[in-house]
Amino acid sequence: MIPYGKQEILQSDLDLVNEVLKSDFLTQGPMVPRFETAVANKCNVKYATAVNSATSALHIACLALGVSEGDIVWTTPITFVASANCARYCGATIDFVDIDPLTYNISVSRLEEKLIQAENNGILPKVVIVVHLAGQPCEMEKIHELSKKYGFKIIEDASHAIGGKYKGEPIGNCKYSNITVFSFHPVKIITTGEGGMAVTNDPEFKARMDRLRSHGITRSVEEMTQAPDGPWYYQQLELGYNYRMTDIQAALGVSQLDRLEKYVERRHQIAKSYDELLSDKPVTVPWQHPDSYSGMHLYIIRLKLGEMQLGHRQVFEQFRSAGILVNLHYIPVYRHPYYQKMGFNPKDFPESEKYYSEAISIPMYPGLSESEIQEVVLRLITPIGHQTIF
Repeated sequence: MIPYGKQEILQSDLDLVNEVLKSDFLTQGPMVPRFETAVANKCNVKYATAVNSATSALHIACLALGVSEGDIVWTTPITFVASANCARYCGATIDFVDIDPLTYNISVSRLEEKLIQAENNGILPKVVIVVHLAGQPCEMEKIHELSKKYGFKIIEDASHAIGGKYKGEPIGNCKYSNITVFSFHPVKIITTGEGGMAVTNDPEFKARMDRLRSHGITRSVEEMTQAPDGPWYYQQLELGYNYRMTDIQAALGVSQLDRLEKYVERRHQIAKSYDELLSDKPVTVPWQHPDSYSGMHLYIIRLKLGEMQLGHRQVFEQFRSAGILVNLHYIPVYRHPYYQKMGFNPKDFPESEKYYSEAISIPMYPGLSESEIQEVVLRLITPIGHQTIF
């Protein structure tokens, strides 16, 4: 079996996790702030808040930006549902902006068109959540310019993108956004098992996200509404959540972070091999924007179905039947039954629909060998019985 993604756990990871297991702190100890500081330094950003998943990070990021019932949040349809769900958790209305046909990220031109129309209708979004699909950053400078003109805040869903760069600077520095979110799920670039992080340059956002991840509770005297009753005292200032990351998870993250650049470099090497091997095949390989250096979480091919004898599903199933566990990132969010009920029309998102009919994510992870890369490509030219793909 060759999965589409896979974590790497080394002895150094086990050693640091074991150190925590033998310590006095398994949950709220020194390792979480150590991990937060390490990620913040890596991203050239001031503050970081570690949580138990990127979904949790997206939720508290929305709350920190004041998203609530009656607000409107926009995102891309080609993403995992969490990028939209986080706004719904806050009671906000969600809407989608179609994708760019080259990067598969949110289309800046379509975003601008939609903003002009929304301004005319008096229904501008409070927040736009951009998603760096497969690790390639969106055109953040242009999106930031639009945010100044139309008054919305920006969350970067960089779940795929830690270790990448935009205009030569690390993704997560929040130069063009209010908050950036990372994921540390096992198939991502580095892992904490489950886990996520929100980073920002705003101390008020940082303080609120810290409270929200831990039941809305503060132990800071400066934040309290009255003088403490004693050294045991704490206050719940708002309704928060139990979104904390453990020290065990953070230890794995600290260790993995040391190999971040190595992992991203290896992913780019794999992508180069795929690019070369697939150059004469009826597929479109990922295009990289010159302003970006992708985290390369995914390698997404698009089938040129007009040049093939088989359909999208047949090619996908051929991979799977051969033990190559390809995937599809993603089903457009508006196609899910929960969102279908909101009345979205797939015809409003032609690029997303075309993408969904052609895209397949093939294996991409640092441990992928050259022989496995060859095997993946071979499956694109291997006949099924008497039938060939192209």
